This record gives sequence, structure tokens and C-alpha cells, in this order.
Amino acid sequence: MLEIQDIRKTYRRRFRRGAEVRANDGINLRADSGQVYGLLGHNGAGKTTLVNQVIGLLRPDSGTIQLDGVDLVADPGYARQACSIQPQAQLPLDGLSPRQAIDLLGQMRGARKADVQARRDQLIETLDIGEWLDTDGDKLSGGVKRLVTFAMAAVVPGRVVIFDEPTNDVDPVRRRLLWDAVRALADEGSTVLLVTHNVIEAEGAVDRLAVIDGGRVMAEGTPAQLKAGREHELRLDLTLEPGQAAPPAAAFVRRYQPNGSRAQAIVEASQAAAAIDWAQALRSSRVVGEFSLTPASLEDVYVELVSRSAADSPDPAPAASSEELPSARAA
Repeated sequence: MLEIQDIRKTYRRRFRRGAEVRANDGINLRADSGQVYGLLGHNGAGKTTLVNQVIGLLRPDSGTIQLDGVDLVADPGYARQACSIQPQAQLPLDGLSPRQAIDLLGQMRGARKADVQARRDQLIETLDIGEWLDTDGDKLSGGVKRLVTFAMAAVVPGRVVIFDEPTNDVDPVRRRLLWDAVRALADEGSTVLLVTHNVIEAEGAVDRLAVIDGGRVMAEGTPAQLKAGREHELRLDLTLEPGQAAPPAAAFVRRYQPNGSRAQAIVEASQAAAAIDWAQALRSSRVVGEFSLTPASLEDVYVELVSRSAADSPDPAPAASSEELPSARAA
């Protein structure tokens, strides 16, 4: 069990005297063995800062992080031993083939060579990247490099395995294979922390998740719990024809949000037929090119939570830029 209690981390801006960035502002969460736990939030929300404290690369200003009762703040060496991570930044693979890079990480984590090779072959097959197994790293595409670094983190998984935006640059087919590999890690007993801003993918991949904004947990629970109360809502997405303005909302629409070449309407499930008739009429008049009607999703919850957070914070803490935060590297 990984338990994080009241974690706070503040940075002082380098170029604005006295200004501070509250990267984490009292975060609490608990992730169990065999669980995929999502940290969901936009860039700058505080997710990666939290992860760097879990693995011992940053020290929190206050709060505790415990893994199976061990204090990871007091013992960062244990944190690095017990956790494996695929960082958000792409690892340099120049001079190494995927075979060499995965084997090197596995042996660095103390596994027997034969075990590492067997596990490497399994991951290569699962992710369908065998054709690049002996290709020089500097000749790999960004998506293949991402899959290789995923395998590097998973070849000898820690008690906690952290994936920070693992699907960046990965093609849609192999994304599905990657999610299967994430699920398999949890089923084998690891606690998987999934850091992402991709709400749609997170909904299908996690057992529980925390929505983080401004360094705070805005909501926490299973996807079903976070969507509670929206069981009778449907989302109608409209794609406008070029040059067309968003049409006025129909009378039965509960919430309506035009956005450039698209518009989104929330309707009651009982109004599904009316919503389809309205969208069909808009398409017949060539105002709309395409439309879709789907159940309300975790993305709708996320947008509402973040919007509410912004409205409730008249003077929010500024987001940290990459130039103002200390860099950290992990093997």
C-alpha cells in the first residue's frame, strides 16, 4: 500500500522575487497493491512533482509518504529501490538498441540475466515492437522510443510502477497493447501510478483516480463514483461544416458549449431521440457535418471540476514553468 498524507511542496520563482509556486498543496491519496491509480490533471497541475517526491528525487516541505509502512521521505534510497518509473521526459537511447536498453535496466535492478531476457522478450511481443529490437536508439521514432522506455520500467517492476504520460507519441494500435501491459502489471501485484492528462484513456485504464488541479486533489474515487449523478445524461458532440457558426441550443439542451468548429450539448437520456432528430436536421441543412451521442464521460466531470476550481480561486497559485523548477533525472 502506498499512502500519501498532506504533501506540500512550494518552489520559489527564480525571476520574480518573493513569488512562490505551490506545486503540491496538501495532497492525500492511497493506492493499493494490484491497483491502477490515476493522477489526472493538465500540464502544471502538480502531478510530476508529486511523483518525484514518491521516488525520492524531491523532498516535500511537509507531509508523509509511506510504502508498506516504510517512510519514503526519511529513506529515499528505499523509494528508488521499491519504485520503477517511466518519466515524462524521453530517455536518451542513443548508442543502445531496445534489447540492450531493456536488459541494462533489468540487470541494474538486480534481476538475473536469464530472467531479464525472458521478461524482455515477453514485453517486446506484448507491445509488438520486435522489428526494432536491435535498431540503434537514435533511429527509432518517438512512439517506439516511448514503448521501449515503458518496457525498461516494466522489465523488473517495483512495488510501485509509475508511468508518466506513457502514451505520448504512441500510435493508436499500440496504445491498446500498452494498456493491456499496464493492466497485467497490476494483476501481477504491483501498485501502478498512471500520470496523465488524457481523460478518455484514463477512464478505461484506472481502478481509482485523483483529479489534481493547482496542486490540490479536487476529487477522488473510481470512475463510476466520480460520474455518479450523471447516469441520465448524454453528450451530443457536433462538428460544424467549414464556415458555419454554432447553431442556437435546442430547448431541451441542459448545457451547451460552442467551441470553434465544434459544439457540445448535454441532454437528458430521455431526450435522446429529440437530440438525434435535431442533429440530423442540422446535418441536412449543412450546418453540421458529423455528430455523435454518447453517455456523459469522465471528461465532462474533469472539465467541470477544473472550471469550478478556477472560478473558486480568484488569485490562484501560478503554474510552474520548466525554467523555474529544479530538474531531476532518474535511471
